[in-house]
Amino acid sequence: MSAKKPVVIDLKFERREVDAALASAFPGRTVLHASDPDLDLSEARYAVIWKPEPNLFERAPKLEVLFSGGAGVDHILSMPNLPDIPIVRFVDESLTTRMSEWVVLQCLSHLRQAPAYLKQQREHHWRELSQPEAKDLTVGVMGLGVLGQDSVKKLKVMGFDVIGWSRSRKTIEGVETFDSGELDAFLARTDILVGLLPLTPDTRGIFDASLFAKLRQGGALGRPVFINAGRGGSQVDADLAAALGKGILGGASLDVFEQEPLPTDSPYWAMENVIVTPHAASASDVRALFRNAEAQMERHEAGQPLQHVVDRRTGY
Repeated sequence: MSAKKPVVIDLKFERREVDAALASAFPGRTVLHASDPDLDLSEARYAVIWKPEPNLFERAPKLEVLFSGGAGVDHILSMPNLPDIPIVRFVDESLTTRMSEWVVLQCLSHLRQAPAYLKQQREHHWRELSQPEAKDLTVGVMGLGVLGQDSVKKLKVMGFDVIGWSRSRKTIEGVETFDSGELDAFLARTDILVGLLPLTPDTRGIFDASLFAKLRQGGALGRPVFINAGRGGSQVDADLAAALGKGILGGASLDVFEQEPLPTDSPYWAMENVIVTPHAASASDVRALFRNAEAQMERHEAGQPLQHVVDRRTGY
């Protein structure tokens, strides 16, 4: 066995990308693939995982640290027989930048009436539409972790009025923030709602009919817009589709869903005021993921504390 402890890879990513990244990753360390059902994983001490096989922990009983393949960890916390070992979130500039780019793109798309103009293009219809300025809209960001705070910063650069909400109050210079007891006040101010929440028992299904009804009506866009790139379990798709159909919401940009892949019979596909992306807002850079994991493994083996460890009580 090599001097460095072995690592098992169990990522439901594009295999070619994983193999290409592994060509230069984890030097001097034995790399094991959980996708090989006959491979002995009993000596693995680390696992880099995204939606892993349910029997991983049986095959690899000596794991010391789990590394999530993305920012979310609910796919790990919900696993049966989860061992009592540290879970490390993937925090990287590339992941953060990709997410905030997507959030800004979606806010600008609805600000500048992109869905309506695309409809007109398909219909060969030439007509200028009313387009407010960014400063006329309040974007409310729910979830003020690393991804949320970077999105807030970039939205402010674009000129939007930005407010933020998190379970416990966060302090962000130049941004008014709200906590769990002030959700209704936050929603009443919001024209574009951005969901970047982790999935926890408190946030599961939080984006429902009751919440959508509390968003500000009659703002610069007329009706509020919902944008979600957090976790699919945080939204109630039936309530969301109904709110869009009834005009409670004027539009949406959705990257996550209760069921993924999005079923072919989902009403979202045919809604002209909805932008759908396939859970790609912040796709993990596999090379960056492996670099982060290796750095954390070296810290662990040197007796240093791990970084970005998940608090299982809060779920993030």
